[in-house]
Amino acid sequence: MPYRHVQTSVSDGVGTLTFNRPDMLNAFDRAMGEEMLRAGQELVENPAVRVLVLTGSGRAFCSGADVKFLSSSLEGRRLEDALAVVQQGNALARLLYEAPQPVLASLNGAAAGGGASLALACDFRIGSDQAAMGMVFHKIGVLPDLGATYFLPRLVGPARALELIWSAEMVPAARCLELGLLTRVVPAKDLAEETAKWAARLTALPGLAAGLAKRAVQHATGPDLATALQREYESQERCFRSYDAVEGMAAFLGKRAAHFRGH
Repeated sequence: MPYRHVQTSVSDGVGTLTFNRPDMLNAFDRAMGEEMLRAGQELVENPAVRVLVLTGSGRAFCSGADVKFLSSSLEGRRLEDALAVVQQGNALARLLYEAPQPVLASLNGAAAGGGASLALACDFRIGSDQAAMGMVFHKIGVLPDLGATYFLPRLVGPARALELIWSAEMVPAARCLELGLLTRVVPAKDLAEETAKWAARLTALPGLAAGLAKRAVQHATGPDLATALQREYESQERCFRSYDAVEGMAAFLGKRAAHFRGH
């Protein structure tokens, strides 16, 4: 099925999902969120796909939810539209996490907000030396979602996770590698080739055993993702109803400092 905002391909056992809204740094609104989820489901359920790769077109991997869309939704009192984007992202994060195949994120550029969350939902991440990741949610008055509060402390520990969340800063590739957010960093010109090599090695794994190993490791790390996603969703709904979210998004779009009130 053709898509407008994503691209998919399957070759030699590797299914690739490419976020394809480069003029918006691959930020997703409700329409793109629906396409991302549907395309992801098609690839995961395709018996020819033994490895799944996520990447982005243009200069970014994914800059998260489209702030202009969220801001318009909240100001127009269309809370259901803003929450639908969270629901779609949650479903995609859970799909990637629960996929029986190895899932590799190939970060060609910035992964910010929900884009970083989706990268964290993958089994591991390879990034170009031009990539960066950031929990930038607080800049617009909301909290991390799409599983970030589940994945991040498991990778870097609770204190470091809170530091990354509260700083709301973009972290360059080299530092991401040190923290364990990225598994490997390569020169930008080599990213596609190195991703293809890594994916090819993964296709040679015994599929059943690899999938069972993935599930066993996940079950060894504590509470389940579904509970974390529901908690995030309920908290994000509170944020979307707040003054701070409306102010934060307006400030972001107006390229000015936000003046939060704490409610």
